[in-house]
Amino acid sequence: MKQGITITLDKPRTLRYGMNALAKIEDLTGKSILALDLNQVGIKDLLAIVYSGLYHEDKALTIQKVGDLIDEYSDLTEIAEKIGEALTVAFGKEKKSDSQGEN
Repeated sequence: MKQGITITLDKPRTLRYGMNALAKIEDLTGKSILALDLNQVGIKDLLAIVYSGLYHEDKALTIQKVGDLIDEYSDLTEIAEKIGEALTVAFGKEKKSDSQGEN
Protein backbone atom coordinates (compact mmCIF):
# COMPACT_ATOMS: atom_id res chain seq x y z
CA MET A 1 0.00 0.00 0.00
CA LYS A 2 1.27 3.47 -0.89
CA GLN A 3 2.56 5.61 1.93
CA GLY A 4 0.64 8.80 2.58
CA ILE A 5 1.16 12.28 3.97
CA THR A 6 -0.66 13.35 7.13
CA ILE A 7 -2.73 16.49 6.97
CA THR A 8 -4.59 17.85 9.97
CA LEU A 9 -8.12 18.94 9.22
CA ASP A 10 -10.94 18.05 11.64
CA LYS A 11 -8.57 15.25 12.69
CA PRO A 12 -5.33 13.87 11.30
CA ARG A 13 -6.08 12.46 7.86
CA THR A 14 -3.83 10.78 5.31
CA LEU A 15 -3.51 11.99 1.74
CA ARG A 16 -2.60 8.93 -0.31
CA TYR A 17 -2.48 8.62 -4.07
CA GLY A 18 -2.50 4.98 -5.12
CA MET A 19 -3.88 3.81 -8.46
CA ASN A 20 -7.53 4.09 -7.37
CA ALA A 21 -7.07 7.66 -6.15
CA LEU A 22 -5.27 8.66 -9.34
CA ALA A 23 -8.06 7.12 -11.43
CA LYS A 24 -10.63 8.96 -9.31
CA ILE A 25 -8.83 12.25 -10.03
CA GLU A 26 -9.01 11.53 -13.75
CA ASP A 27 -12.72 10.64 -13.49
CA LEU A 28 -13.59 13.78 -11.52
CA THR A 29 -11.47 16.25 -13.49
CA GLY A 30 -11.83 14.72 -16.93
CA LYS A 31 -8.07 15.14 -17.37
CA SER A 32 -5.16 12.75 -17.47
CA ILE A 33 -3.19 12.83 -14.23
CA LEU A 34 -0.13 13.58 -16.36
CA ALA A 35 -1.87 16.62 -17.89
CA LEU A 36 -2.64 18.27 -14.55
CA ASP A 37 -0.43 21.28 -13.87
CA LEU A 38 -0.43 21.71 -10.11
CA ASN A 39 0.93 25.24 -10.51
CA GLN A 40 -2.22 26.28 -12.36
CA VAL A 41 -4.91 24.01 -10.96
CA GLY A 42 -8.40 25.43 -10.47
CA ILE A 43 -10.38 25.18 -7.25
CA LYS A 44 -12.66 22.41 -8.59
CA ASP A 45 -9.65 20.34 -9.60
CA LEU A 46 -7.94 21.05 -6.27
CA LEU A 47 -10.99 19.78 -4.39
CA ALA A 48 -11.13 16.69 -6.59
CA ILE A 49 -7.44 15.98 -5.90
CA VAL A 50 -7.79 16.35 -2.13
CA TYR A 51 -11.03 14.36 -2.04
CA SER A 52 -9.48 11.56 -4.08
CA GLY A 53 -6.48 11.42 -1.76
CA LEU A 54 -8.64 11.19 1.38
CA TYR A 55 -11.38 8.88 0.11
CA HIS A 56 -9.44 5.68 0.88
CA GLU A 57 -9.87 6.21 4.63
CA ASP A 58 -13.33 7.82 4.75
CA LYS A 59 -15.86 6.67 2.17
CA ALA A 60 -18.48 9.02 3.67
CA LEU A 61 -16.57 12.10 2.48
CA THR A 62 -17.96 14.23 -0.31
CA ILE A 63 -16.21 16.90 -2.34
CA GLN A 64 -18.35 19.52 -0.57
CA LYS A 65 -17.35 18.17 2.86
CA VAL A 66 -13.67 18.30 1.87
CA GLY A 67 -14.17 21.94 0.85
CA ASP A 68 -15.75 22.67 4.23
CA LEU A 69 -12.89 20.94 6.07
CA ILE A 70 -10.30 22.96 4.16
CA ASP A 71 -12.19 26.20 4.85
CA GLU A 72 -12.44 25.46 8.55
CA TYR A 73 -9.12 23.82 9.36
CA SER A 74 -6.54 24.70 6.71
CA ASP A 75 -5.63 27.04 3.86
CA LEU A 76 -4.82 26.69 0.18
CA THR A 77 -1.07 27.09 0.67
CA GLU A 78 -0.86 24.21 3.14
CA ILE A 79 -3.16 22.06 1.04
CA ALA A 80 -1.07 22.63 -2.10
CA GLU A 81 2.11 21.76 -0.19
CA LYS A 82 0.63 18.54 1.20
CA ILE A 83 -0.72 17.50 -2.21
CA GLY A 84 2.74 18.02 -3.67
CA GLU A 85 4.34 15.90 -0.95
CA ALA A 86 1.76 13.12 -1.33
CA LEU A 87 2.06 13.01 -5.12
CA THR A 88 5.85 12.91 -4.82
CA VAL A 89 5.49 9.86 -2.58
CA ALA A 90 2.98 8.31 -4.99
CA PHE A 91 5.26 8.65 -7.98
CA GLY A 92 8.28 7.41 -6.04
CA LYS A 93 10.52 10.44 -6.36
CA GLU A 94 11.55 10.86 -2.75
CA LYS A 95 15.02 12.36 -2.47
CA LYS A 96 15.83 10.21 0.57
CA SER A 97 15.98 7.04 -1.49
CA ASP A 98 18.22 8.71 -4.10
CA SER A 99 20.80 9.75 -1.50
CA GLN A 100 20.68 6.34 0.18
CA GLY A 101 21.62 4.67 -3.07
CA GLU A 102 24.81 6.72 -3.30
CA ASN A 103 26.21 5.62 0.09
